[in-house]
Amino acid sequence: MPMSLHPNAARVAETLIARGHHGVIVTQREPTHSAAEAAKSLKVHIGAITKSLVFMLDDDPILLLVSGAHSVDLVATGKRLQGELTRAPADMVQLATGQPIGGIAPLGHPTNLPTYVDNALAEYPELWAAAGQPNTVFRTSFSELVRITAGSAIDVA
Repeated sequence: MPMSLHPNAARVAETLIARGHHGVIVTQREPTHSAAEAAKSLKVHIGAITKSLVFMLDDDPILLLVSGAHSVDLVATGKRLQGELTRAPADMVQLATGQPIGGIAPLGHPTNLPTYVDNALAEYPELWAAAGQPNTVFRTSFSELVRITAGSAIDVA
């Protein structure tokens, strides 16, 4: 008997399909709360895991889609985005995305967050991103990720 998708993952699948992606969501047996857990479960390089991170650019939430292989340089990235970049508080993350930390997808949120995609993700032909719940993921590519999120490619490290 097939498992039904969590409502968050179903919303992500619907959004993916509406934006021209195949919309296939893969449900993992174990939660993949971190990039390392996701990479191990999927048997891919950690750099091919797309972390969806909410930050505050001055007073507004933004979404950074970052390679699992590195962290965001807050000062340098803030300068590139012409503002002060800080981590968003957990309540703002929940409000902006409607998804739990550890399972935030690049899309399918109740609000349209300005989105920036880490150029380092372009090094991998196949990317994996969370699909709204910690144990769900979907496959994409760098160019497709930029397109389906209407994101801007930038350096974040």
